[in-house]
Amino acid sequence: MKIKLAKSEIIHFVGIGGIGMSGLSLIMKGKGFKVQGSDISINKNIERLKKEKIKIFIGHKKQYINKATILVVSSAITKNNPELIEAKKRQLPIYKRGEMLANIVSLTKNIVVVGSHGKTTTTSLISSIFQETNIDPTIINGGVINSINTSAKLGKSDWSILEADESDGSFIFIPPTYSIITNIDREHMDYYRSIEKLNKYFIKFVNKVPSFGKSFICIDDQNNKKLINNLENKNFYTYGLDLKSNFCIKNIKQFKEYSKFDLKIRLPNKKNQLIKKFKIPLLGEHNIKNSVAAVALSLTVGLPISNIKKGLKNFKGVQRRFNKIFTYNKVDFFDDYAHHPTEIKEVLNGVKSVYKDYEKICIFQPHRISRLKDLKEEFIHAFKNADKVILLPIYTAGEKIKLGFSYTNFAKEIVKKSKVKLFLVDDKYQLSKYIKNNLYGKKIVIGMGAGTISTWMRELPKLL
Repeated sequence: MKIKLAKSEIIHFVGIGGIGMSGLSLIMKGKGFKVQGSDISINKNIERLKKEKIKIFIGHKKQYINKATILVVSSAITKNNPELIEAKKRQLPIYKRGEMLANIVSLTKNIVVVGSHGKTTTTSLISSIFQETNIDPTIINGGVINSINTSAKLGKSDWSILEADESDGSFIFIPPTYSIITNIDREHMDYYRSIEKLNKYFIKFVNKVPSFGKSFICIDDQNNKKLINNLENKNFYTYGLDLKSNFCIKNIKQFKEYSKFDLKIRLPNKKNQLIKKFKIPLLGEHNIKNSVAAVALSLTVGLPISNIKKGLKNFKGVQRRFNKIFTYNKVDFFDDYAHHPTEIKEVLNGVKSVYKDYEKICIFQPHRISRLKDLKEEFIHAFKNADKVILLPIYTAGEKIKLGFSYTNFAKEIVKKSKVKLFLVDDKYQLSKYIKNNLYGKKIVIGMGAGTISTWMRELPKLL
């Protein structure tokens, strides 16, 4: 269903402080629409919106939508939200983020990145490559891209590069010209309830890619392999380490500051090709796969290989994706968004490959009790490549701890199954005290999580 938006409309974003919602609101304002929104507290995203003269309400009250004509609702918003309830009473049009995004980009050539992990980095890498061309795309990302210092940018061309959020199923509304499917993992089960239902959504999405477009699917992922077998639309290429990939990764070399690889390309009715010496300022096989997805897409749409290599080499990164934030007692501290067991494993695998003689310390803040309960076994085994784990209190995101769940028992299981040393801290002051007394020498520290851990990590230098 297309939304016919007039510039007299006032679009109210409920949960505007989220990275995806804030990015969409910026794009819509850039297109000339009147935009406002609400959230429970001030954060960096909201500060950016205020600088762009977007009206922000702190808290959620029904009177905040008095002048609104359309609501866009974040997937994190519950049914008892007073603004949502009031909008239903007034019979206002209510849209999920994915639905509104679909309407905004319906007339552009869309590169849509989906998957459980790696979406933000992949979207950012494609954006970096496009920046090396004369194409000026609209970008909507799930993280702040360092080179443009924002998660969203309104471009002048008819191209859009989009990260699609699968948390509430609304990504299937976005019309892809080209799609990238990084992987499919057990995530957002509060919405999907089963991996089978999640797979069906991805199948439906990929089948929407038109004949003049293309999908790029990582076949190193087992669920992606199953996806391929169930697709009606066979208009896709594969990528990964798998030798059967159309874009096959070769000769990986990893260093502290960067990784290098070659790429063997085998496409139907075309001569096989080996392109050597790709270089990215990223660690880990997962990031090399993300880079290859960007390369495969860029080559397919006809971008020069020189621009592609330059875009990767000059990639400035994404905030909260293994960013070094400070050094203390000759120990480097990094910040990462990893909050799912698969992401934790990938980051630690990358660190292990280049920091071989270093003690690896992970400061982890679990995000959401429901995720912790649903993926308990996976979390317990996720820290095997760490030497120590410092466990922070759960960032509940409004959830209540239910009977039958013990955080202490969860911590004990990590020690037992992952065989790591584990320390529990209650707040940033205990954390800083532990660091003062214990962290020096040949060590590396990675803060992980999707809650307040990033803020804590950045506040630590003042407490040390």
